[in-house]
Amino acid sequence: MSRTKQVLQQLRDHESRNVTFIDPDGGWPIVWERARGTQVWDAEGRKYLDLTGAFGVAAAGHANPRVVRAGQRQMSRLLHAMGDVHPHAMKAKLARELSRLTFERWTKGRSGATKGKTIFCNSGFEAVEAALKTALLATAKPGVVAFQGSYHGLGYGALNVTHRDHFRRPFRSQLRSFAEFVLFPASDAELERSARAVRQLLKRGDFGAVLVEPVQARGGIQVPPREFLPQLRKLCDESGALLIADEVYTGFGRTGKWFASEHSGTAPDLVCLGKALTGGFPLSACVGRSELMDAAWPASNGEAIHTSTFLGHPVGCAMALAQIDEIRRGRLVERSAREGAFLLEQLREEIRHADLQINARGMGLMAGVEFSLPGGAPATMVCLRMMKEMLRRGIIVLPEGEHGNVISFTPPLTIMRGELRTAVRTLRACLEGMNGRRR
Repeated sequence: MSRTKQVLQQLRDHESRNVTFIDPDGGWPIVWERARGTQVWDAEGRKYLDLTGAFGVAAAGHANPRVVRAGQRQMSRLLHAMGDVHPHAMKAKLARELSRLTFERWTKGRSGATKGKTIFCNSGFEAVEAALKTALLATAKPGVVAFQGSYHGLGYGALNVTHRDHFRRPFRSQLRSFAEFVLFPASDAELERSARAVRQLLKRGDFGAVLVEPVQARGGIQVPPREFLPQLRKLCDESGALLIADEVYTGFGRTGKWFASEHSGTAPDLVCLGKALTGGFPLSACVGRSELMDAAWPASNGEAIHTSTFLGHPVGCAMALAQIDEIRRGRLVERSAREGAFLLEQLREEIRHADLQINARGMGLMAGVEFSLPGGAPATMVCLRMMKEMLRRGIIVLPEGEHGNVISFTPPLTIMRGELRTAVRTLRACLEGMNGRRR
């Protein structure tokens, strides 16, 4: 029995069956053995080009040497500290760096530049839940405006603001349902509809926050009109609600700016960070305006009301500081903008099919190709077959969108132009090989 089959059998035997999808035909998944830069090797020694960045985590490349060394040094010095009780220096240093990278940079040049204050968490959904708690404490209003197609994680707090019914339906009886979902606009006409709906909800007086992904990733790489975030900012300012930007996926250069909100010059009140923050260690953060955070959260009296055992883990903090340095050193934000524009141009020129409607869209190195049938129905099976065929040909991609009919590209920001060309040509070859099969 091959190593891959052994591992998958162990998972069948011992992991909850709702976690890892194992295709009966043996074409999915592969078992990752190691990764470096943009390359992944499986348990059988086969090499792949990774166009997922492992869910966007590996912004500075898989196993970036400087990030790895930072983690190793920290592990040998201090492997674990005590969360909210006895702190360590790396946590303070990273909190300072996140303040500089977000609110201090966003308000630079203004009188009385704003600092940021951080709540450290473990995963992206926890950062979202910390932001939701902050908004409730600050406004005393439980309602949250969220958007159709949104994905903010699957913890019970975050699940209330995640739109897709696939995730929410099994647990609906235990959810409080404090969110209202509004259209996420894809055009100027939809922008007006969305803004009216947000305005009407905020006028009710019981909504304390608007939670938004500047670009929807799992929603299908949905890029809204440029005026969308400024309109939300204006509506929040008028109503006293807080604007929360979920930049867990879009942060740290993914869209060609440090944070996607910057494309429209919009500063949120709270920003949720994760994924590429460390390059591979489970650490996330909710960063808010310092005056907001101080008004919302009481000073600790020795028993924090929001904490966890691994809060601000020293290894994660060390790796995050190294990851941020690597993004700066390699000018990866600028690189994402440049190579992302090239990728989108190539996708629009090369990916065509007489029997399908194809829409390529994106921002920086966050791109997606949506496949639909002539009548507009999602071409889900076409997309999934192409994804499996690309894997067979040595390229890793993922489907996004409610119907799984969007092939997404979120590679490491270190990816070379030649690798992008190879990816597009492989996708084109897979599409041409479909021979008119559309369902």
